[in-house]
Formats: sequence, C-alpha cells, structure tokens
Amino acid sequence: MANYCVPEKGKAALLCISAQRDFVAPGSPVRACGWPSALPNIVQLVESFRAQQAPIYHSVRLYKADGSNVDACRRQAVEEGLRILMPGTLGAELIDELKPSKEVRLDPETLFAGDFQEIGRNEYVHYRPRWGAFHNTGLEDRLRAQRITTLVLCGFSFSTGGRASVYEASARDFRIVLVPDALCNATEDAVQELGRMGIYLMDTANCAAWMAGAGPGSVAAA
Repeated sequence: MANYCVPEKGKAALLCISAQRDFVAPGSPVRACGWPSALPNIVQLVESFRAQQAPIYHSVRLYKADGSNVDACRRQAVEEGLRILMPGTLGAELIDELKPSKEVRLDPETLFAGDFQEIGRNEYVHYRPRWGAFHNTGLEDRLRAQRITTLVLCGFSFSTGGRASVYEASARDFRIVLVPDALCNATEDAVQELGRMGIYLMDTANCAAWMAGAGPGSVAAA
C-alpha cells in the first residue's frame, strides 16, 4: 500500500521560517522563546542541506512602516510606531549564522515584487505577506518546478508562521518533516497533535544523517 506521507530524501527542500535578527534581539517584542538552543540546530540543518546542494528556502516577514502589509493583530502597533522587521533595517535581516556569506543582505524591492532572491547555490529568500509560507506567494510553483515532494521545516515562530505553513503544505499534499529541536515556540502537545495529518518528526542529528545518507536517520510519525 502506498504511503503518501513518508518523506522522500532525494526530493526534499528545507523551509526555514522567520530566522531574522529581530526574533533574537534583546528587548525585541517578537523575541522567540528558546532561540538560543534552537539556533545551532537550525544552522546545522541549513549546512546539511547546503552540503547536499538541496533547495533551501528562507521565508521572511517584512513590515512596512505604514502598517499596510502587517497582520491585523500587529497593524495598529506598527501604525503607532512599533518598528520591527522593517525593510532595510538590520533587524529584518537573516541571522548572520545562517547566511551563506556575511555580505548577504535582503533586497526588499525584489521580495515585495513576489520574486525569490537567490543568496547562494539553490538557496533562496522569499517574502510572505501573512503567517503561512504559501499564502499569496509563488512557493508552491517553485517547489513543483523543482519536483520537490518533501518539506523539512525549522525556524522561529512555530505557533504562528510555522504551524500555518504546515497546514498550507499539507493542504497541497507535500510530505512534511518537523524538526522540533530546531523550532522555537513549539510545545510537545502542539507538535504531537499534527500526527493526524501525517507529519513526521526528526531531531536535528537524525535529519542531518538522513540527508547525508550516513547513519540511521530514523523518521518517526508525529
């Protein structure tokens, strides 16, 4: 019997959610819970995908100062002067440890146009206007063009962007792997409840071994 949820290593892409400096900055109102333990694992995942030349997508938020593209729950605060994830600011940039080179800077004009900014070999940044990585973006078309069937998901803001992206990916029949020790704001209950959707779990070490084909790389259903 076919199992349409089992991850396919040779057709996998990494989706990294909101790994931006404002989510780790001291005193930031959007500082991610548990980021010091998650970040080294996110870095390891990114490096393991780079080593295999497998696709990597960094999904970022950018908030215009007038609040016109901000989620309803934060729009008033931005209109009244909250300055987070502002295009062109250091806070909106990818965390340095995740960049393929320290010279990489986001190009807001490219991203707001809905294009994918290539920052390395088979490595891209895209802007998402709401929580989920697929909402009003070209991500699905890009993945289909690359014949990607499996998404490995890590990053920050699991309770919002991460969870929304899982639901959107599942609705599009992608096979999904969550890496709990490379996620912020993800409770055990929240991760386990996704099992009914056929989500699979790996820790960072197993995922890296699975990608490299050197070790057990065990996959477990959530």
